[in-house]
Formats: sequence, C-alpha cells, structure tokens
Amino acid sequence: MSDTTIKPIKGGEFLIRTTKPEEIFSPSEWSEEQHMIAQMCDDFINQEVYPVIDRIDSMEEGLMVSLLDKAGELGMLGMSVPEELGGMGVDFKTSLLATERLGKGHSFSVAYGAHTGIGTLPLLYYGTEAQKAKYIPLLASGEWKASYCLSEPGSGSDANSGKTKATLSEDGTYYSITGQKMWITNGGFADLMTVFAKIGDDKNLSAFLVEAKSEGVSLNPEEKKMGIKGSSTRQVFFNNVKVPVENMLSEREAGFKIALNILNIGRIKLGAGVLGGSKATITDSVKYSNEREQFGRSISKYGAIRYKLAEQVIRTFVVESAIYRAGQNIDDAIKHHVSEGMDKGAATLKGIEDYAIECAILKVAGSECLDFVADEAVQVYGGMGYSAESPVEKAYRDSRINRIFEGTNEINRMLIVDMLLRKAMKGELDLLTHAMKVAGELMSIPEMKDPSDAIFANEYNYLEGFKKTILMVAGSAVQKLAQSLSKEQEILMNVADIAIQIYQAESVLLRVEKLISSKGEAAAQAEIAIVKTFFYDAASRVEKAGKDAINSFAEGDEARMMLMGLKRFTKTDAFNPKEARQLIANKLIEANQYCF
Repeated sequence: MSDTTIKPIKGGEFLIRTTKPEEIFSPSEWSEEQHMIAQMCDDFINQEVYPVIDRIDSMEEGLMVSLLDKAGELGMLGMSVPEELGGMGVDFKTSLLATERLGKGHSFSVAYGAHTGIGTLPLLYYGTEAQKAKYIPLLASGEWKASYCLSEPGSGSDANSGKTKATLSEDGTYYSITGQKMWITNGGFADLMTVFAKIGDDKNLSAFLVEAKSEGVSLNPEEKKMGIKGSSTRQVFFNNVKVPVENMLSEREAGFKIALNILNIGRIKLGAGVLGGSKATITDSVKYSNEREQFGRSISKYGAIRYKLAEQVIRTFVVESAIYRAGQNIDDAIKHHVSEGMDKGAATLKGIEDYAIECAILKVAGSECLDFVADEAVQVYGGMGYSAESPVEKAYRDSRINRIFEGTNEINRMLIVDMLLRKAMKGELDLLTHAMKVAGELMSIPEMKDPSDAIFANEYNYLEGFKKTILMVAGSAVQKLAQSLSKEQEILMNVADIAIQIYQAESVLLRVEKLISSKGEAAAQAEIAIVKTFFYDAASRVEKAGKDAINSFAEGDEARMMLMGLKRFTKTDAFNPKEARQLIANKLIEANQYCF
C-alpha cells in the first residue's frame, strides 16, 4: 500500500464510493523504522517532559526552549524537512505518527506543533531556494525557533480582515511592517516569525519572514490561559519593522492562500496530536480505576465505570482509524502528483489540499474525542480528578483549546459542507447524480437484502444507509434553499455531523476488516465490538442530525416522505451494547493501559 503511486479515492469521495479494506492503511502496518520513531517520541515525553511538567506550566524561564533544543538534537524538529536541508524527510503519515506520540506532552506538544507545523511549513512549502537554505536548517536543528503571526485582535475567524500593513520603501529594497498580532504561540522566544500583512489597498494578505531581533518588534507579557499554561502565548507588535523585499514569502497577496493551506495541514496534525492525548488519558483512567477501591473492590469492576472506559476507547480507536486512513491517502496523492511532474513541496501542498474535507472532519472529530475522554477521566477520578495533583485535571484544561485551534469546530463544520458543494459544482464529485438516485428511491418499495452471515453484514448496510441519508438531506437542502443555504448555519452543521459520522464509521469498519483478514476473527473480538458499538450509536446520531435538518427546511408531504426515508436509512437491528462495552473494557482493564 505504501509503495503505490495511485490515489485510491478522491477527497470527499467517500460519500459516494465504496472503499475496500486493502485500499486503506492501518496502524497495525507500521514498519520497524516507524516504530523506532514512535518509541523515540515516547521516550522523549517520558524522560524529558513529564518529569518537569509542573515547571513547564509555571513558565520557568528558558525551560521550553531547552526542551525544544533537545528535541532538535534528536532530529524531532525536522521530521518533515528534506534531508538536504537538515531534516529526516519522513512521509506524511510518519509525521502524523510523531505528532501523535508527542501529543500527550501537554504544553510541550503545543510548542512543538507550532514550531514544526505553522512555524516551519509555510517557509518549507512556499519559500524560495535562498530563503529555505538560509532558515530551514536553523529551524530543523532547533537552533532557531519559529512562530506564526496571523491572528489579530479584531480578525478572529475572518483572518483576511487583518489590519497589519506593509509599505514598500521608496527605493524598493524593504517593506515596513506596522501592526499588532495576538495569540502567537512561541511568541516569547521565537527567532523567526511568519507575519501576515496587507500591502496598500490589497484585498488579500501577503506573508513575510521576519527575524524577531529586528528593530521595532516588541512583545506583551505572557497571556494567562485556562490551559496549556506552559505554552508561550504573546501579543507581538510591529512598529515600522524593516523587512528586506527578498523576505516576502511566495508572491504578493499569496498570504491568504498560504494561511488556508497551512491550516489544512494543521487540522489533520491537530487530530493526530489529540489522539496521543486521548490514549494517554485513557491509560490514566484505567490505572486509577484499577487502583481505586470503593465498597471493597476496585471501581473498574463496576458497570458505570466500565461504560466510561469502553466509550473512551471506542471514540479514540475510531479517530485513529480515520487519521491514518487520511494520512495514507495524502501520501498516495503526493506521490501521484510527483509522478506527474510536480516538485515535492508543491505536490505535498496539493496532496493535502485534495483532502481538505477529511482534514476538517478529523480536526472536529479528534478535538471532540479528546474533550470527551478528558471529561470522563475526571469523572472516573471523582474528587481527585478536580485536584491539580491529578494528571487528568491538566488534561481536562489543556484539551479545551483544541476545539478553537485551527479554526473553531463550528467554522470547520461549515467548511466541510462548503467544500463538498464546491467540489460538486466543479464536477469533481458527482454528488448530484447520487442524490437524485436516492430521491427516486424514496418513491419506490424498499429493496429487501438477502441475509448474510458475514461479520459486518449489518454494518455495511448501515453505512450505505448513512450515505443515502446525507445525499437525501444535502441534496434536498440545496434544491430547496439554493444560494441561501450558505446562511443556514444550523443546517450546514447538521449535514457536517452526518459526514463526520460516515467518515469515522467507514474508516473503523475497513480497519477492523483488514485486521480480521490478517489475524483472524478470534484475535479481534474487542475491535469487532468497537465497530458494532460505534455503528449502533452512529445510527442514532445520524438520525438526529438528519431529522433536525429536514425539519428546518421542509414541511408537509415533502418532510413526511424524507423523514420516512431517514427512518429506513438509519434503522438498526437488535444489538447488546452493554455486552460489547464489557468486552472492550475488560481488555483495557486487564492490560491496565491503552492497548488497542
């Protein structure tokens, strides 16, 4: 799979095309080299970060910088950087693996992610050869640290509305940048800043590489935050900062495009990072539940606790399945574009852009998974979970920012639908034909499927129904609301929620099908239970989102017909969720750590 240059499925096409298990990558397929990278990251967190975690949160002067220095010495800051520029040059899904394993590092993972992601990648993918030769080796080694200066006090989600200005000097040799940036991660110690500003009356932003030591750059004190307290977050001021013209990144007005494309990378990387946090928090949950005794026995023996532990595992395992499915798709797309003549940097950007829909889905699904896991961890700990002495208190506070990072989850939900419809309008996804077919099906007698004894016969039928649901709802909404649909945010979020459930459900189904084919059904009983339980619950979530959407734009006979179709598409057979969750929880409790 990893050697193919054929892109098996287009971004967003999962809604209308069947994917086979052999077309996806599963975490059970990591190579020995990838396992070694993962172990290096685990060791770093366990040996270098956890022992000083409280000192990190207290913002001890120089501590975060020293940790990034150590990470640089190990090559961890140059995972995505080509070897000729001082990096390791790993493929995309391996960079996701490293991000996952470092994602349990609380504030350190934020500093790491900002440096290696939004701090380094704009330069790596958009910089000139001279710019990259000058700065990338410094960033890959950790000698220099990086930050990304986009957000402003008044811009929020509307990044292109920033007020920072860049004025070209009379002799044309430099730009003078004036403005204010806020929420700048690594702002307190960054050596190189990617700064977004508008030139004159330009409609779109331009991007500039600004050295932090430049005259006119100043900082506000560190922000006091709810969580990720050890992450440096500052306002940065630019007062007539002179930036050589050769430090413009890409071309004039390309800044907004750079920001959007880097956000795509940031979204799936965030999904990987919170996956690592979820796994670590589940381990904390099960260890405490095995140690804590109430009424004469460990609380892990009680059904209410087992439910929580199992549900933590289900959501995390499902997100993991989707993350690495998309990661492999992106790697395949990159190889495909390179084979067609693109250089590696452009191919990487295009490959990630191809799956922007999936990146947005994973950002939402991942951040909400970690929030759920952290919240339930506090509940498992009970009163101790509210104490700052427990690891889950920190996990709870630190998790909350992820639903805001990289575009709020509300923005991402609306982007999912917007990008799907744009692809349909461009002819890249034939959603209309499939939606019309489903609409016709509403008028016909339901097709009776032959019973099957296949392990996942029901789940494949459910998945087909979920896909019909989104095609019915989205197709009707487009037809009914036309141009005004873009203003109906509640309906857009309903449709997005269905898409999120579909992508996760299909991903975990394919992963476990593949696992069964290699290890056998007997060795995958807990994973089979994960699939069946997730589908059972997803059917209810899809039905609720579909019903809310339909009732928001349809009425009368039209609404009744669609609601009848929805009931048919989301119907499930009898299933014992308690028994399935007990099986999952038992495996976790016996291992005393996340083991899936």
